[in-house]
Amino acid sequence: MSDALRVSESERLRRWRMVLGGGDADGTGATLSGDDVRIDAALGAVYDRPDGERRTRGGGGAGRRGGLGRSAPAVARWLGDIRRYFPTPVVQVLQRDAVERYDLRQLLLEPELLDTVEPDLHLVTLLVELNAMLPDETRATARQVIARVLADLERHLEDRTRHAVHGALARSARQRRPKPADIDWPHTIRANLRHWLPEHRTVVPERLVGHARRRRSLAKDVVIAVDQSGSMADSVVYASLFAAVLARMPALRTHLVAFDTSVTDLTPLLADPVDVLFGVQLGGGTDIAAALGHCRRLVTRPRDTVVILISDLFEGGDETAMRAHVGRLVRDGAEVLCLLALSDEGAPAHDHVAAADLAALGATVTACTPDEFPPVLAQALANRSTS
Repeated sequence: MSDALRVSESERLRRWRMVLGGGDADGTGATLSGDDVRIDAALGAVYDRPDGERRTRGGGGAGRRGGLGRSAPAVARWLGDIRRYFPTPVVQVLQRDAVERYDLRQLLLEPELLDTVEPDLHLVTLLVELNAMLPDETRATARQVIARVLADLERHLEDRTRHAVHGALARSARQRRPKPADIDWPHTIRANLRHWLPEHRTVVPERLVGHARRRRSLAKDVVIAVDQSGSMADSVVYASLFAAVLARMPALRTHLVAFDTSVTDLTPLLADPVDVLFGVQLGGGTDIAAALGHCRRLVTRPRDTVVILISDLFEGGDETAMRAHVGRLVRDGAEVLCLLALSDEGAPAHDHVAAADLAALGATVTACTPDEFPPVLAQALANRSTS
């Protein structure tokens, strides 16, 4: 080991002391001073419990002391400490663990406390879950918190989405069998250069390319149905954000519906993704068949329509009807894209049998991250031009 990587014995023991949480049983014999005392207290407030059970903090277990209590001042002081001593990603993890371990949902209903929390996607989903419980004075603060997170996500995703969709629509706009007056000769020549006949000094136009259509409105329809059961919380947030971005594109007509055992059409709220999320109610059962039935009623020109179902496919309603709706949409000519998740949380749990059945019916069944969604959507839109 190089000298640069070596640490003294006292420093090694100090680090183990911070990991193990202190006390006679940790075996380090180390004592803390200065900022280490407050860092240890901030960690102990989340990961140490007065029940005698001990595990390392890194292992997600509990120790012997600590706790945030049930008062907003205690939590506010703790929030100030962790933001002082830890970088933002660590602060977000600590906040998440504190909410889950000490059930601090009630305290998050207080606007003064909520305004001090470091906003992230987990906090957004928690506020959406608490939506019905939010008092009026907290609701305004919650909207601001959600808006900040969505604005950050949108800056990251909007340009990529617009670029991917515009590219797909431009490709689909070129006519494959144009009338003579509509032939785009420069593009036709480039597309047929391999058919150059030097003896005749000419190109044989085996494939004709037509001018792109000038109409910019309603080139395609996109219908998004998102499962709002609790396990799909991150997907709901991203689906709402993407739907709002797509709704601002004049070449698309975008619908968004959220469903559990009932179906809510959120399309009128797409001007503001925050309004969309406040129209969602996370939790409850799942009736995918009812949602797909509603989507079918929204499809007026199936060959120009992409239907996106975002669900883990654990159907609580009529499984036969769910399959029948997908089969009918495919037979009518719509592109059906089933996303098992739209999040960064890794491979999603889902109904493998239902996924295989829908794929056999002609739907595209996959999971994707938010970064992967723009090209996936672009491919689905491009498929509408070649069917």
